[in-house]
Amino acid sequence: MTNRRKFIQISSALGVGAFLPLQFCSPAKKEESTTDAILDAAKGILDDFGLQLYSVKENMAEDPIATIKAVAGFGYTQLEGFDGGKGIFWGMSPTEFKKLMDDLGVKFIASHANTFENLEQQAEQAGSIGMQYLICPWVGPQKSMDDFKRLADDFNKQGEICKKHGVKFAYHNHGYTFDLLDGQIPQDYLMENTDPGLVDFEMDTYWVYTAGKDPIEYIKKYPGRFTLGHVKDKSGDLPFSEPNGSTIVGTGIMDFPSILRAGMDNGMKYFIVEQERFEGTNPMEAAEKNAAYMKNLVF
Repeated sequence: MTNRRKFIQISSALGVGAFLPLQFCSPAKKEESTTDAILDAAKGILDDFGLQLYSVKENMAEDPIATIKAVAGFGYTQLEGFDGGKGIFWGMSPTEFKKLMDDLGVKFIASHANTFENLEQQAEQAGSIGMQYLICPWVGPQKSMDDFKRLADDFNKQGEICKKHGVKFAYHNHGYTFDLLDGQIPQDYLMENTDPGLVDFEMDTYWVYTAGKDPIEYIKKYPGRFTLGHVKDKSGDLPFSEPNGSTIVGTGIMDFPSILRAGMDNGMKYFIVEQERFEGTNPMEAAEKNAAYMKNLVF
């Protein structure tokens, strides 16, 4: 392994792009092309990455505007929302919400929403401010594959409604769609029986991994279908079966350089941080540390 590759891997793992040794911070000489290349790589290669605001849900409930301004200051250029009881625009009109985003230089690319109710109105509002996606975040475990077959039909219909308003529909997985049911894997059925022109998927990498599956294999199995990805790491300090075991990205056991490389090579366009467990930290501090990791990520 070359010294350059070792340095890049160490920088990526430790997030040290902002804390390079002094010799890498000195003015570069023309002949130091290798050092320049290492420095550029250590800065990371993602120009844009996002945060699922559910990661800071308590702060959003208290003061959504102040919270959004703070996370934008951490370096997130994209945000993905959720309905916290005040609608996906947090009590603001769509145009007011868009102005807030524009003033901060942040794009509100998507939101988790109840796509089974008032979808026509939600899609119209989302399309009016240039959002890319409305995402179904949860359907729950089903009793039989017949239920998932009905859901595939529902997703196609919801996709048609979203498309009419210039928005895309996507489904966000949890672990239950990877559990064998009636001899089939529901996630595979959903992906193979929904129209790619109407239905995209948001891979929650954590839930795929926790279900005992390989995110990279699934990304490669269905190229172009997982257009969004949740970057959520799994703690190695808890039993593998622990459902609520997320941790600060880069401190857990998941290989995100490899996962995101596979994603980028197979049609994944949006990389969105999410964290739900905050042992020894708090949501805002974790969001800032996760942003620092994403800024310096090399893959």
